[in-house]
Amino acid sequence: MKPVRKACSFILCLVTVITIFSLTANADTGPKPSVRITFENLGDELCYGTLLSRNESTGPASAWNGEEEDARHNENPNGYYSYQTFGYDIWKAFTDYEDEDGFFFLQEAWQINETKELAWTYYPPNEFKILLYFPETGDFSISGIYERYAFDSYFTVNMSETGLFVDYNEQQSNDERIEAYRSYNYRTEILSLIARILITIAIETAIALLFGFRKKKELLLLIGINTATQIILNISLNIINYNSGEMAFTFFYVLSEIAVFVIEAAVYCKLLKNSGEKNRTNLFCVIYALIANALSFGAGLIAAQIIPGIF
Repeated sequence: MKPVRKACSFILCLVTVITIFSLTANADTGPKPSVRITFENLGDELCYGTLLSRNESTGPASAWNGEEEDARHNENPNGYYSYQTFGYDIWKAFTDYEDEDGFFFLQEAWQINETKELAWTYYPPNEFKILLYFPETGDFSISGIYERYAFDSYFTVNMSETGLFVDYNEQQSNDERIEAYRSYNYRTEILSLIARILITIAIETAIALLFGFRKKKELLLLIGINTATQIILNISLNIINYNSGEMAFTFFYVLSEIAVFVIEAAVYCKLLKNSGEKNRTNLFCVIYALIANALSFGAGLIAAQIIPGIF
């Protein structure tokens, strides 16, 4: 038993080191907070929206520094910002907007009259104002100050209740403005949760077949254990996401993945070791748990890039 225990200890340490270094080296592939705003009763008139930030930068987004080559719009001749979906005129209007509270335009904006949504999914500002611009009339509509309240914060604005449109050169007033209310999208989060669980179970079951776990009893046991651990893991992480944000999520994500590996390895050693035609060693079961969890973890990171919002 001692060699097996030593092997398990070594593998556990290896998983810990690899996981921590992977998250550090590939931190940009991990989950990011988001702000998603849905606009109800918004007409079809051309409209761009942005979030003004209390701070001058957040993640890669930042206020314009006055240098022409750093103007982030898709007509910038240096080509660095061709990914932006707006040109110089839109950028100029937002840049020239003077907010009475000193909030900054971080050179990120979206056309929202077609989608009826503003989705800032990569390092959105924590404290912000919603600013809409209507190029055809030159009008703006501004909100009060809001804060991200969850890892993924959802808001809804009913535009039929919005009565203030102001030119950016005019003095702001305290009249009626855009009113947004929290509208956390539990349906989307639940569907994402189910998708993550199904992806994990599918991958780990496929690995089980490659390892020779082919009996109906074995597969049902593996699916049952994976379902239970993944439901507990994902629900716990969703609660942490909602309440505590990215730092807490990353910390507990690492610990939870290690805990799941240890629990599953222990259960497999107990219940699957002698379930096949040939007796399997504890090390065999531990290696299966290690590879299955490592591959499902990697697949999760890939899925987060292909389908933003699934994690």
